[in-house]
Amino acid sequence: MIKIGTALFEACEELERERGISKDVIISSLCDALVAAYKKHMHVKEAANIEAIFDEQTGEIGVFSTKTVVKKVEDPDMEISLKDAQEIDDEVEVDDEVKIEVTPEQFGRIAAQSAKQVITQRIRDAERNNILNEFLEKKGTLTTGIIQRVENRNVIVNIGKTDAIMPQREQIPREYYKPGNRIRVFVLNVKETNRLPQVIVSHAHPEIVRELFELEVPEIEDGIVEIKSIAREAGYRTKIAVWSNDPEVDSVGACIGPRGSRIQTIVGELKNEKIDIVRWSEDPVEYIVNAISPARVVSVDIITDDSNEETKDALVVVPDDQLSLAIGREGQNVRLAHRLTGWNIDIKSVSQMENEESAKQSNYNYDDEAVEERAVDSDEIQEEIEEEMNQQAYDEEDLAQEEAEETEETADEE
Repeated sequence: MIKIGTALFEACEELERERGISKDVIISSLCDALVAAYKKHMHVKEAANIEAIFDEQTGEIGVFSTKTVVKKVEDPDMEISLKDAQEIDDEVEVDDEVKIEVTPEQFGRIAAQSAKQVITQRIRDAERNNILNEFLEKKGTLTTGIIQRVENRNVIVNIGKTDAIMPQREQIPREYYKPGNRIRVFVLNVKETNRLPQVIVSHAHPEIVRELFELEVPEIEDGIVEIKSIAREAGYRTKIAVWSNDPEVDSVGACIGPRGSRIQTIVGELKNEKIDIVRWSEDPVEYIVNAISPARVVSVDIITDDSNEETKDALVVVPDDQLSLAIGREGQNVRLAHRLTGWNIDIKSVSQMENEESAKQSNYNYDDEAVEERAVDSDEIQEEIEEEMNQQAYDEEDLAQEEAEETEETADEE
């Protein structure tokens, strides 16, 4: 057998501390490497009965062949006679199995060269699997990392055992990512590759806001206050709808905290991103009114479509001086309200609605006049027809009278 000593155990302990690779993986890799080296050394492709055994007490490792004890040997590679087997162990019987050491002489250097590559690959595989399993569990959660560098507009963030990638689409616009700064990111996805797993993180995901509120608001962590919906445009504004399961607990007040302490912490973490906290409601009208805040709302009309029940359209009327506030800069407020509630929201001012009503009324009046004109035209046509008919009857009567007079004159002459 080959004497290894305590060096293997020391190396295993170091790998387990630094990379989380267990001792069993290293020993198993070493045994497999010895078997592969033996097959190569002996020019044997198939050797199912060959195995490597490591003795932890003596620190020795060797290659052994397992053979079946028989009375008459027909296959020397797989069988051994009873007489030869009893020289190894005098208690063996026919059909028993014995392990015979077949470690070649001068095998240590050859085994070491062959084992190096196998062990290295096994360590890499074990490390990749450990990282993959760890971050698959962290997928969909918040974690803290350190910015390493920026490459091709991608931010490389170290999150422990590996470096994660933050693509440009997952970054906050106008944010400067300085190497060495700590950053809180959301583990978006984990992709398995031939090397280390590729971890994709986000700094703009709406779930970051949820995680921050869960960390800062005990009522959310305890389940008293629920986050129903989040709509976010990272770096600019976020709307979050909350609901309290306890009538005595104000959901919005709990999220704001005493003197705004909780919300200020979250806003600071998000680099002064604006956050609107609104009350969730089962009533769509009330929910939409809350979502349009801080603008005041005059009325909300739910537009129904009998042909499509899934259509969710709402017309919101606001005072004239609240129209720009309700829509928001470049439509941001109404866009976030739409994402938050799931309703298609059309916003109009009071004066716009009055103008539309006036225009409709004008159209109605125009239509009435047109109907009256068409009625007058119909009467005139009817009168003309009757006059023509009367004239035709008058002409026929005159013609008949003239013919009668002519007949009388002819009779008198005769």
